[in-house]
Amino acid sequence: MRILVIEDEETLARLIESRLKRENHDVDVALDGDTGLMEALRGIYDLIILDVMLPGTSGFDILSALKKQRISSKVIMLTARGALEDRLHGLKAGADDYVTKPFHLEELAARVSVQLRREEEGRRTAGDLELADQSNLLVCRTTGKSIELSAKELAVMDYLLSHPQQILSRDQILDRVWGLDSDVTANNLEAYLSFLRRKLHAIGSAAAIKAVRGLGYRLETGNA
Repeated sequence: MRILVIEDEETLARLIESRLKRENHDVDVALDGDTGLMEALRGIYDLIILDVMLPGTSGFDILSALKKQRISSKVIMLTARGALEDRLHGLKAGADDYVTKPFHLEELAARVSVQLRREEEGRRTAGDLELADQSNLLVCRTTGKSIELSAKELAVMDYLLSHPQQILSRDQILDRVWGLDSDVTANNLEAYLSFLRRKLHAIGSAAAIKAVRGLGYRLETGNA
């Protein structure tokens, strides 16, 4: 899983990074709010660990921007504030969990595992499409037809289904599915999107993967 840590205390940020990498997560770190906002809005992270008090953009403002842009990353907020109203503020704004400093790294790691497990256990749905947990079958709920996806097709479709009606750039999809260091090209991505379009047609789905000129791609889910 890909995790972003937005925390201005570098020592703490690196400790969190090291602990989560032991769980085989891919972890990126941003040490200020402005950088954190830019990274978070890329939309490639499964979970974001977000400090409230940051130089530049605050944690609450980053959370608000994520919700406004319909970024579906899970969010665990960190704060030195222990007041109930602050915790409620974060949770009401859309945070999935809240951890008060100081905390044990093992506690944070456990909370991360809970959030990611909830993400994995859910069925990914949008429009008439469903991608079932632990399945490589894409199902059209209207026609009842299903079709098998390859591992990369599955990863691309899962990402698109996580952001229905949202424009995702080529770089966002390439980073999310293949990773920053991959030498996969835009032509490879186009090929996988072409395969997926054929499979959507084969199962009779109203959904469509549309190219948005100069911006990227959008999964349009139809009226289902």
